[in-house]
Amino acid sequence: MRAFYSGQFVLPLPPGHRFPMSRYAMLREGLEGQLPQVSMFEAPRATDGELALAHSPQWIAAISDGSVSAAAMREIGFPWSPAMVERSRRSTGATIAACRAAFAEGVSANMAGGTHHASADKGGGFCVFNDAAVAARLMQAEHGRSTRAPLQVAIVDLDVHQGNGTASIFQGDPSVFTLSIHGQKNFPFRKEASDLDVELSDGCGDAEYLTALEHALDEMERRFTPGLLIYLAGADPFERDRLGRLKLSFDGLEARDRRVFDFAWHRRIPLAFAMAGGYAADIAETVQVQLGTFRVAFEYWRRWQNAPP
Repeated sequence: MRAFYSGQFVLPLPPGHRFPMSRYAMLREGLEGQLPQVSMFEAPRATDGELALAHSPQWIAAISDGSVSAAAMREIGFPWSPAMVERSRRSTGATIAACRAAFAEGVSANMAGGTHHASADKGGGFCVFNDAAVAARLMQAEHGRSTRAPLQVAIVDLDVHQGNGTASIFQGDPSVFTLSIHGQKNFPFRKEASDLDVELSDGCGDAEYLTALEHALDEMERRFTPGLLIYLAGADPFERDRLGRLKLSFDGLEARDRRVFDFAWHRRIPLAFAMAGGYAADIAETVQVQLGTFRVAFEYWRRWQNAPP
């Protein structure tokens, strides 16, 4: 199974910054030690043209040359730096590469990504460019070269925070279905309308969450038939996440992942996933959740390889 990383581009964050940058190196080390069957590749760099499929030229230019306003950077939560720009491009490129690999092999991963708070002309919440939105639009463009039927893309966002940027980019676009299951009272406090939003109360546990997920996937299937599924496998619904406010256990998160991968497998929908958020006080617990996602993903990747042509 192929996975794409951008973790070699480390943001120069000030001491005490709450974004857990070290989790990316820890995830890579964990995969090397526990799942050596996962082949890891450096992510390609998303070009201006690729980014412009989901973002305004003005936003791309301002971020790229550093002319972006201080207020816009405060909304993102990172200080501007060339490394931030490069990492944001590579993180987007990783989801693009994962989508292409998923079409070839069934399942593939971005070891970062899930930057769902970035909208067409601004960022927010540690998100600069929206990797899922750019990848969805590019896959539609590439798919359109071989068929007249538009590629239908489902973005299943199970980060604990609502995917407001993704929702805003695709509002009114019937070829992309946006599903977000998130904490009702959590960030962002001004939410955008996804095609399907499921809001959960603080303290929601495994059983309630899995029931909500089951109903949401059923509803999506009634309304939409995807040819590609992009899955944001946030680790932040975890019960000890500092920013999550939900109460999912390790087992509950594994069951969540299994339900999404099973949905795609039984319908033979290629699936690319990104890791999205995760802010446990003990970063090792966030990485443990992510490794669990990779174990489930690898199981379903093997099913794709063993399936008859």
